[in-house]
Amino acid sequence: MLSETDILILIPAFNEQLSIGEVVKGVRSYLERARILVVDDGSSDRTSTVAQEAGACVVRHPFNLGVGTALQTGYKYAVQNGFSYVIQLDADGQHSPSFLPRFIEKLRETEADLIIGSRFLAGNTTRIPFARKAGNALFAWIVTVLIGEKLSDPTSGFRALKSTVLQFCIGDTYGFDYPDADFLLTIHKMGFRIEEIPIDVLERRNGISQHHGLKPIYYTIKMFLSIFITLIRPKGRNQY
Repeated sequence: MLSETDILILIPAFNEQLSIGEVVKGVRSYLERARILVVDDGSSDRTSTVAQEAGACVVRHPFNLGVGTALQTGYKYAVQNGFSYVIQLDADGQHSPSFLPRFIEKLRETEADLIIGSRFLAGNTTRIPFARKAGNALFAWIVTVLIGEKLSDPTSGFRALKSTVLQFCIGDTYGFDYPDADFLLTIHKMGFRIEEIPIDVLERRNGISQHHGLKPIYYTIKMFLSIFITLIRPKGRNQY
């Protein structure tokens, strides 16, 4: 029987001192007994201190390594400490902790290995900037065509992972800067199952998005290259 103590709440963070405290407190208001881990990815502000004061455990990188590496640090922590499930959400306050019970309910009832919180399923009221929405729609279409299953939000960072897929994520072959479309293609090729649940997101109140400036261009080029490499790799878990 799935309980809160089986779950690690993982929050990767970089220079989010203005929002991380409220995020941690929000999670605690819904999951009193779950352990909350903040992976501070080399912040230059008080992110680690604020997270600890709010009640989270903190692992800190000495310098910024990127969100993919921060997530893998959290996955390794989960496996090493015996957690069977990880629910990850962003540190900027856009992912409402009110959806955590939905993730837990889905984890209890599904055989899927990865659950994605989608901003684009029926009934959602999320307002997304046009450029970001168009980019997500493009990668959603690519993933849907390639795996033969409908996925609407491959770039969502609000996810739940079971121990099955966590074992892959802690391996040396996990090297995703942004574990989005290429990651989903990879785990599908390895036989893992993916499902979505509807979520809404809130507007960012503080800090700067990781997708500011020229980063969206870098992200798009990087993702297309990574998808191509993923497609030419042999199938099977023993090939990774």
